[in-house]
Amino acid sequence: MVKYIQKTLSLLWILSLSIVVLNCGKSDNSSESKKNVRKIKITMIAKSSKNPVFLSAKQGAEQAAKALSKKHSKFDVIIDWKTPPNENENAQVDSIRKAVTEGTDAILISCSDGPILTETINQTVADGIPVMTFDSDLPESKRFAFYGANDMEVGATLMDKIAELIGKKGQIAILGGNQDAPNLQNRVAGVRKTSGNYPDIQIVGEYYHAETTEDAAAKVLQVNAENPQLTGWVMVGGWPFFDDKLMDKIEPGKYQIVVVDALPEQLPYLEKEIIQMCLGQPLFKWGEVSVQQIIDYIAFEKEIEPIKNMQLIQVTTANLGGWARQLRAWGFEGLTKHYLTM
Repeated sequence: MVKYIQKTLSLLWILSLSIVVLNCGKSDNSSESKKNVRKIKITMIAKSSKNPVFLSAKQGAEQAAKALSKKHSKFDVIIDWKTPPNENENAQVDSIRKAVTEGTDAILISCSDGPILTETINQTVADGIPVMTFDSDLPESKRFAFYGANDMEVGATLMDKIAELIGKKGQIAILGGNQDAPNLQNRVAGVRKTSGNYPDIQIVGEYYHAETTEDAAAKVLQVNAENPQLTGWVMVGGWPFFDDKLMDKIEPGKYQIVVVDALPEQLPYLEKEIIQMCLGQPLFKWGEVSVQQIIDYIAFEKEIEPIKNMQLIQVTTANLGGWARQLRAWGFEGLTKHYLTM
C-alpha cells in the first residue's frame, strides 16, 4: 500500500512538473511573440474635432488600424488623434511638433493653411517621418500622398447643379468656410470657373466664416437679408446644416441650395427641400483608405500613387434612403428610422 501511494505521488509530481514546463514554454513563446510585434503609431490631425465630417474620418482610421493589426499579426497599428477643437493652422503645427517629440511613425493631416504648414511638413519629412494628407492637400509640400476629392471638379459639379435648378439665370451666393483652406479655395475656384458657362447667372459674392455651425448659419441669414433677389446658394461645405437651427428660418423652396456633405444632420433639410442637393463625401474612407496607404508605404515599402481621388455622390430625395443606409454602414448614428426604410 505504501509503495502504491509513493508511486502515485511520484506520477503526480512528474505530471505537475510537465505542466509547469509546458506553461513556462508557452509564456516564453508569448513573450517572444510580443517582442516581435511592431507598434506603428499614426498621428491623425484633422481640421477640427468639433466638425462631424472629421469624426467620421477618425472612425474610419481606427477601424482600418484594428483590421490591419488583426490581418498582420506582426503589426500593432495605433491611431493617435491630435486634432484641435477648432480650425487653427498654428494649432495644427503644434500638434505636428508634439507628435514628433512624443514619437510617431507617420502623420496624416487635413491642412488648414498653406505656407505655415508646408514648412512644418517639409521639416517633419526631413526628420524622417512620412506625412500624408487627406481632404485638404498641400501638393507643394513633401507629403508622399494625398487622398480626397478633386476640389476643382467639386466646384464645377456644384455650379452645374445650381444652374440646372435655377433655370440658368438668377443671383447666387457662394458660402466658402475658411478662406485660407486650400481645398475650399479650389472648390470656390471651380465654381467661379464653371460659372463662365452661364452668362445669365450673377454671383453676388463669396462669403467666408469660421467653420462652426453658428457662424455659418449667421452668415447665411445675413446674406439672405441683404440680397432679397437671391435665388440660390452654392455651399462648398455643409456647415450651416449641422444642426436644426435653420430648419424654421429658411422657407422650403425659396432658395435653391446645393452643398457639399450629406451627414445625418443634413438629411432633414434635404427631405423638406430646404436643400435640393447634397454632394456626399465618403468621409469614413478618408481615414480607412489613408491608413491602409500609410501602412503599405512604411511597413511594406510599396509605391503609392501621389494623388488618389475620392468619388463624391449626388444625394437628393430620390436616393436619400440608400444614402442613409450607407451612412449607417459607416457607423453613423442618429439617423431617422424612416430614412432607413425608404
